[in-house]
Amino acid sequence: MQPIIITGGPGAGKTSLLDALARRGYMTFPEVSRTLIREQSALPDGALPWTDLPSFAALCLDRMSNQREQAKRGTMPAFVDRAIGDICAYLTIGGVKVDEHYQTMAKGYFPTVFVCAPHADIYVQDEERPHSFAEAGQIHQQLIETYRELGYEVVDIPWDGIEERASWLLARLKQD
Repeated sequence: MQPIIITGGPGAGKTSLLDALARRGYMTFPEVSRTLIREQSALPDGALPWTDLPSFAALCLDRMSNQREQAKRGTMPAFVDRAIGDICAYLTIGGVKVDEHYQTMAKGYFPTVFVCAPHADIYVQDEERPHSFAEAGQIHQQLIETYRELGYEVVDIPWDGIEERASWLLARLKQD
């Protein structure tokens, strides 16, 4: 089955939503970029999105491709916290030309992408999320535009409690 993308700007509760889906027995995959930022920060010449976006994007592509292949092996829906289309959006934001290879690799997910909008009441900046809340909103808009350009239907997940958001998503997928 094609993995289902949950995306949106930073500080939108995506990770909490995926945690709720995991508690309900669904296969979920964590956000690759935050893991890579931690790993690359520990290296003397690590590739970070704010110092070497193209190299960081290539690392993300490799890991996200592996996640997608693992998710496809399952028999029930699997959810990913961000996907290859996010790489395309972040490259665009960074002023880096999006290679056709990234656009091709962004295919192969469930045709509907579910987005969570950033919310100021939960937004926290940290070493892995250096963006201001205003920048989070700009990232969110670019993600929506990019996924639409890639041919996906983009659906907003309404803001609510985490369990209610999970129930809404599963009902939308007719899995609850």
